[in-house]
Amino acid sequence: MIIYNVTTNIHESVHDQWMTWMQEKHIKDVLATGKFTSARMVKVLIEEEMGGTTYSIQYTTDNKETLQRYYDEDAPRLREEALALFGDKMLAFRTELELISEH
Repeated sequence: MIIYNVTTNIHESVHDQWMTWMQEKHIKDVLATGKFTSARMVKVLIEEEMGGTTYSIQYTTDNKETLQRYYDEDAPRLREEALALFGDKMLAFRTELELISEH
C-alpha cells in the first residue's frame, strides 16, 4: 500500500474557510478520482515558528502506478484550485510513503 501524504500549513486568517473546503469538497474530489481507497486528516501537534496550523492528509492507494496516474491526470487541476482559493496563505508539501507492516 502507498500513502500519498500532503502536509499543509494554513494561515489563521483563512483556517476556517480552508477546513470547510477540505472536509466538504477537496478530499471528496481527490477520492472521486477513483485512484485512492481512503483518506484521513490529522492535525500536526507542533507549534510552527511561522505560525498557522499544520495538517496531514493521507490518501491510500494500491501502488505507485496508480499514484502516478493521479499526478498525471488529476493533481494539476486540484492543486490549481487550492492555489486560486488560498494562495500564499497555504504552504503544502507532499511525500510518498510505503506501508511495510501494521501491528
